Amino acid sequence: MEDLLQQVDIVAKSDSTVLICGETGTGKEVIARAIHQLSPRRDKPLVKINCTAIPASLLESELFGHDKGAFTGAINTHRGRFEIADGGTLFLDEIGDLPLELQPKLLRVLQEREIERLGGSRTIPVNVRVIAATNRDLWQMVEDRQFRSDLFYRLNVFPLELPPLRDRPEDIPLLAKHFTQKMARHMNRAIDAIPTEALRQLMSWDWPGNVRELENVIERAVLLTRGNSLNLHLNVRQSRLLPTLNEDSALRSSMAQLLHPTTPENDEEERQRIVQVLRETNGIVAGPRGAATRLGMKRTTLLSRMQRLGISVREVL
Repeated sequence: MEDLLQQVDIVAKSDSTVLICGETGTGKEVIARAIHQLSPRRDKPLVKINCTAIPASLLESELFGHDKGAFTGAINTHRGRFEIADGGTLFLDEIGDLPLELQPKLLRVLQEREIERLGGSRTIPVNVRVIAATNRDLWQMVEDRQFRSDLFYRLNVFPLELPPLRDRPEDIPLLAKHFTQKMARHMNRAIDAIPTEALRQLMSWDWPGNVRELENVIERAVLLTRGNSLNLHLNVRQSRLLPTLNEDSALRSSMAQLLHPTTPENDEEERQRIVQVLRETNGIVAGPRGAATRLGMKRTTLLSRMQRLGISVREVL
């Protein structure tokens, strides 16, 4: 996730169109909001439209607006989302569900930075940064002629791929803590601890609903907790396990950080702990079975601490 956040920080400072791809619940809207908040457009509106939630017959009017009398029932002029977002950012969620007949009109806006309302003839310039998101394989849709290739290339200027939560279990402890604090504040609860076993269980689930599902599980746990330690209630439907700790280096690394903090009380304690782990790994520092992974730190961090503490692999062995 660190690489992803660095990319977010880089692209936020530009006006480039962004395409966010990822499974449902991975946090695509959160990333879109972060890009907007970090951009020079932060003081202007962030306008969202879900291309799935609005019927195709109404979507054109919602995006581009309509003039009075454009169709039966159009008794007033209506500004579309592009006009409302002028100067700011338009977030097109579920862009893969945009009807084929509307795709040329969106393409024109991206190319010309101007719109025409439905039923109107006046060209209206718009200064809008577009961020699109999808949980579908747009390239495959292009191959299947379900999505225009020219629109895909216009949207895919700066692609961001959000990995599913099952592929980044090391993020779960931080997310669980964040959601626990958020829900506890909202419900006026004093919960300040998450048991290690609860975190272990959370990190062992495969989370088909991704971050959204984790948030829901934490909300339920906070609701049922009576005390200051989170009481996690298991759901058998969420018990499909990831690889075991011995097989998954990312999981091992995160659990090592939780169970063996990397900031001991003093240098001697840290030295003893590093020496012990180096002996257990036969002096191997890097790799999935190396000491750095078991200690929950980067290889370069471990080597730096070994140098500072005067630890030599030869002496350990």
